[in-house]
Amino acid sequence: MALAHLCLPGYTAPMKDGIETRLYVDAPLAAGGAVPLGLDQTHYLRNVLRLGPGEGVALFNGRDGEWRAQIAAVSKKAAELAVIEQLRPQRPEPDVWLAFAPIKRARIDFTAQKATELGASLLWPVMTRHTMVDRVNTDRLRANAVEAAEQSDRLTVPEVREPAKLETLIEAWPEDRALILADETGGPPIADALAMHRDRSLTRAGFLIGPEGGFAEAELDRLRKLPFVTPVSLGARLLRADTAALAVLAIWQALVGDWTTRHD
Repeated sequence: MALAHLCLPGYTAPMKDGIETRLYVDAPLAAGGAVPLGLDQTHYLRNVLRLGPGEGVALFNGRDGEWRAQIAAVSKKAAELAVIEQLRPQRPEPDVWLAFAPIKRARIDFTAQKATELGASLLWPVMTRHTMVDRVNTDRLRANAVEAAEQSDRLTVPEVREPAKLETLIEAWPEDRALILADETGGPPIADALAMHRDRSLTRAGFLIGPEGGFAEAELDRLRKLPFVTPVSLGARLLRADTAALAVLAIWQALVGDWTTRHD
């Protein structure tokens, strides 16, 4: 069952080819196929958008591109969509991870939404010594990511991992993936660090954002000693955790990611 619209309103906005609604689904997509919808997405189509049989929807699943579909049948609890034709093939997307200390509910929702819009491929809550949030609703994070992917015309939804302790993240982090540490105590400017290491394929990278109280000194010492970690500064002003997360993704996209590619 697709994990969409779990806690959030659906998305509808003018789109190409006259289709206004995009839905993320888990099912495979191919011409002539049928895609069943569960209760949440059925409620969204039937009761929120008031769509019925014969009306068009765009579907994507992160694997098969985007497809035009038509509502074949809809009832109170279920709907079925007929897949008609491909609108866009699947294409490569940025491979940048965001690991972040959880923050309060509205702000962590915001972080998940905007990080998805900015192209993050993975969202990973990390528990540090000064983290003030002890629980993370990963289902809600995934729902926010789905909603943002539908809105932003992405063809994928970022992976959302279960929360992990900082030590667990360090042990699990791939050594061939650069880990860029937003270090509130200082370091080279982020733009300089990205430019300096661009030849080391920072197109496969990840960022680590600390908690509202900052990293503990022992945590920073541990991180700085790792060969795959690059500490960077985000400037003279102290940024909130959610602001820092979006800032690093935007800078990375502008210098290394798909913002460097012209889109027609």
